[in-house]
Amino acid sequence: MITLSIKKRLILSNIGMIIIPIIGFFLVEIMLGYLLFVVFKGNPHGSELTFFLSLRFISMVIVLIITNGLLTYYVSKSIITPIKRLSIAAKKISKGNLEYSVTSSKKDELGELSQTFEAMRLKLKEAKAAQIQYEQNRQELIASISHDLKTPLTSIKGYVKGIEDGVANTPEKLERYMNIIYSTANDMDVLIDELFLYSKLDLKRLPFHFEKVDLYSFFTDFVDELAFNLEKEQGAATLIANNADSYIVEADREKLKRVVTNIVQNSLKYMDKNDKEINVRLLSKPGEVIVEMQDNGRGMNKEDIPFIFDSFYRTDTSRNSSTGGSGLGLSIVKKIIEEHGGAIWANSELGKGTSIYFNLEKVK
Repeated sequence: MITLSIKKRLILSNIGMIIIPIIGFFLVEIMLGYLLFVVFKGNPHGSELTFFLSLRFISMVIVLIITNGLLTYYVSKSIITPIKRLSIAAKKISKGNLEYSVTSSKKDELGELSQTFEAMRLKLKEAKAAQIQYEQNRQELIASISHDLKTPLTSIKGYVKGIEDGVANTPEKLERYMNIIYSTANDMDVLIDELFLYSKLDLKRLPFHFEKVDLYSFFTDFVDELAFNLEKEQGAATLIANNADSYIVEADREKLKRVVTNIVQNSLKYMDKNDKEINVRLLSKPGEVIVEMQDNGRGMNKEDIPFIFDSFYRTDTSRNSSTGGSGLGLSIVKKIIEEHGGAIWANSELGKGTSIYFNLEKVK
């Protein structure tokens, strides 16, 4: 089916209002003349002629009315009906009903307008869903912050109360209570610092100072320091890279150090092997460098992998002290990498370990 534009429809309608009545006039005149003067043998020079002229005039008026009426109705219906639908849709959407669809199969201007309106409706629907999700995340964030701050605070209050009540009745016990209070307060301080950093990243109020960074040199120093620390626990850290390749990227050196530190801390937190291993691999590709940080920890379930970079997400839902932390470490990592224009992802297998990958753009 050929769909005409509104402009063409109006032009054809105006042409039709001229041509169709002219054709109709000729047909009416021929038919009336044939009936009156041939069939009924009327006198073309008498009163029958006057009657013929009167009928012809009336017929012409009727033809004009019918032609103009039908053409006007057709054109107006093809324009007014879609406009009414759009008007109804606008009223419903303005009242919050984003389920009212205004899709149109027509290819004219109003069809394009309907499709544009439908695209706007879908975007509004997505925005509303995102807003609901954001509000839900905000509530979960507040609940998580409240829990993670209340738990150590309750512990501190309990030990202070124990000291006041004389439970710590020996110097050794008193020292142990004070150490626990200090350690717990320090954990709270770390949590607050991470919350502050996370909020600044989320609001994009943390300045980044980009420079040329050679990832090979950067990770050589980092892995040497990490290997020294892991040797105390019979662990090892290794850098795997082809030093003939180029690994120079645009990065904020301090933020990048925060990224790799958070990843290592997260790996060590869930390490269940006596011989801890962390391997860093650098892969140079055209335009980017891919970094893999692999551990030999306990790994995680496949269904947990897509969520590990969400704020306050923990694969260990018990929130016990051995795998504690703010739950913001990998969220901060993701935001920093995204500010660098890169992406971050993970791969893991239960019992064998986890690999965290991220890419950074090479210096052009």
